[in-house]
Amino acid sequence: MGKLFDKLPAGKIRTDDVTPREKWLGYLVGPAGALLLNAVLATYLNVYYTDVLNLTPLWGGLFLTVFPIVSKVIDAVTNVYMGYIIDRTRTREGKARPWLLLSAPLVTITAILLFTVPEANDTVKAIWIMVSYNLFYSFAYTIFNMSHNLMVPLSTRDTTARGGLSVFNQITTIMMSGILVALVFPMVIMPMIGVDKGKWITLMSVLAIVALPLTVVEYFFTRERVTAESAGEDTGLSLKAQMKMIFTDKYMILLYAYFLISTVGSMFKNLSLVYYCNYVLGTYNDGITQMLVSVIGGVPMGIGIFAVWPLARRFGKRNVTMVGFVIYAVGSLVCWLFPTNLVLVLVGQFIKNIGGLPSAYVFMALFADCLDHLEWKWDKRVDGAAMSVYNIIAVAMVGVVTGLFNRLLALAGYVAPISTVNAVQAADYLAAHGLTPQVPLEALKPAADGVLTVAMQQSATVNSAITFSFVGLEVFTGVALAVILLFVDVEKRIGKEQAEIKARREQA
Repeated sequence: MGKLFDKLPAGKIRTDDVTPREKWLGYLVGPAGALLLNAVLATYLNVYYTDVLNLTPLWGGLFLTVFPIVSKVIDAVTNVYMGYIIDRTRTREGKARPWLLLSAPLVTITAILLFTVPEANDTVKAIWIMVSYNLFYSFAYTIFNMSHNLMVPLSTRDTTARGGLSVFNQITTIMMSGILVALVFPMVIMPMIGVDKGKWITLMSVLAIVALPLTVVEYFFTRERVTAESAGEDTGLSLKAQMKMIFTDKYMILLYAYFLISTVGSMFKNLSLVYYCNYVLGTYNDGITQMLVSVIGGVPMGIGIFAVWPLARRFGKRNVTMVGFVIYAVGSLVCWLFPTNLVLVLVGQFIKNIGGLPSAYVFMALFADCLDHLEWKWDKRVDGAAMSVYNIIAVAMVGVVTGLFNRLLALAGYVAPISTVNAVQAADYLAAHGLTPQVPLEALKPAADGVLTVAMQQSATVNSAITFSFVGLEVFTGVALAVILLFVDVEKRIGKEQAEIKARREQA
């Protein structure tokens, strides 16, 4: 990779200690663009496919089931390869950061392609969607996500400073992305764009373009101090040997199991959020229900910025996270028992997110401890390989869960909304297809351009599937995650192990 990165611009962070400028620009502002784009896609890309492009019936309902799963197989392969490449990248700017810089334009271009699906026959649409989806997720976002996720583990060995960076790293995802996706989108943007394809393309193009300069900022204001300790050193290990190191360590296996279960629960929740608020708890794009669920439930995340890390330092990252998941399961149960009661759902969401605070803010610091433990155990760092497995779980579950969720919708009989120019045309369509509008036609208000979006009343089967996906499943995942964490006690010895690693470096 030497020629590709021969003329890398120098980063702005050169100090041995983590600086405030590094925290704010490298870990808070820099990742904001790409992470916001990904957060919007996680919540709304499937809505674009089902409601705007009306792809649910394509290939007898199988297209939106099969294509995400197949795509994530490709994504898993590229993640392994990307991890292997990162571990063999040697530059004066580190091994992961150079790939951040390369990912910036790639993420922007491929994200725009996701939405510019041509007006053509179903085959052309299907091919465009499959190609653009894999260009974004299997190529461009894989490069960004792999390198971005390694910034905290490679930033420093100081566990306190690393924990602080982990918190800053999550503020962007949880607060900035959360506020926009949870508040601005359902209240303002979604009612404005409805199912108008042109408006969707404009919106997503703006978000994609904003991500480019911000990702460049992340490159300039981060530093790989851990990589610098072993500059020029090659692990000399094959991919098979690296995987053996990883999968013979109990802590890594437990954390991967933890992340797998957590990702499945979160993906079902994220995918079903819009559908749950549109059909079970509220009405289609009413601008209020989704905002209340997301914001009231997300308020604890703001509190967590100040509360979680002091608690983690006092009681341990593992212990605080484990107790949190018990609370998380209780909150989810409240929502599941009363899925149509807005007040109780909001209470349950608040409780659930209080419980989810530790996991949201300190998991990457705990993962970094496990990477240091691996280095102590084998005297080799395999950050890229370890992160590739982490990312494979993330991306594979996106495909699997998206496919399963779409299959649930198709089997249950989900009916997408329609877009018409007036109520008369809508009434004719409903009568011809034997459908019932969710809201009486006379009560609907057209958008500024006169387009009328009409949502359908869903069956009890559809609503049950959506409800379990959003609030039921996480009762079980919360309990399972608490049990797994009982066995992750890496913090007990990490200080001693880091001291031994330092002694080895000094002797060498």
